[in-house]
Amino acid sequence: MAIRNKNLVGLLYLAPALIFVLLMVLIPFGQLIYTSFTSESLLGGGKWVGAANYMRIWNDSNFWKALGFTVKYTVYITPILMITGYALALLTAPNRPVLQVARGIIFLPVVIGLGTSSLLWFWLFDQQVGLFDRALVDLHLAGNMIAWFNNANSALWAVIISVVWKVVGFGMILFMAAIQGISRDVTEASLIDGAGYWQRVRHIYFPLTARTILLVTLISAIGSMLAFEQLYIMTAGGPNGLTFTSVYWVYQSSFIKFQLGYGSALAVILTAIIMAGAAIQIALTARRAA
Repeated sequence: MAIRNKNLVGLLYLAPALIFVLLMVLIPFGQLIYTSFTSESLLGGGKWVGAANYMRIWNDSNFWKALGFTVKYTVYITPILMITGYALALLTAPNRPVLQVARGIIFLPVVIGLGTSSLLWFWLFDQQVGLFDRALVDLHLAGNMIAWFNNANSALWAVIISVVWKVVGFGMILFMAAIQGISRDVTEASLIDGAGYWQRVRHIYFPLTARTILLVTLISAIGSMLAFEQLYIMTAGGPNGLTFTSVYWVYQSSFIKFQLGYGSALAVILTAIIMAGAAIQIALTARRAA
């Protein structure tokens, strides 16, 4: 009886979260899947078309090009975020006043909205009035002002720089918490055994923070696969549609071309790809840990 009462109390505590997930995640996702099998338009109307939208995706070269760019963006930015975030965590992990202030300064951009930071960096990279280009010229790192958004590769790196500045502090805080959570007995024992700093990083910090590394990698990779605002504001998909991301193409199909059914099918496919990638990464990490 007592166990049943405890289970009931536990369910009551979980009820608000379960209701929130049901109303805000499961029901909308079910509606998304249903809409993906229709020809519904944002202007109204539509009928059941079965798998026609999914067959259309197979022949949609624009979607696959956007997906390829999204994967490229993810492959580029995720290691940068991981390495930079972990390096900053190692540098700021000791609880010294100066380092505490440094943590706050590095973390500060995280609280800024992504749209706001993207607009800020758009003007910083502007060829006419951008301070970033002016600094490169004044430091003799570039001969002339760079037209960042006239070339797909330079536009990609401009976006990467802006996003790293914006979110690297989030990973730094998580890594720092994991490093500080390591028992002092372990680190002191390694010092007694004569382990150097990099030996401690390699054989103690990395293994004992592996779960946090996985968490931050998943968050960074999923966030990158869902990139939209930064590309929408900074490049608008240009030049010549070469910086369209998958989510950007879903937006274009659903809200610019009014093809809500087709856009829903694109969103379902993108969700499946992200879930499959996350599952593979978790499985590989679990195998290494074992």
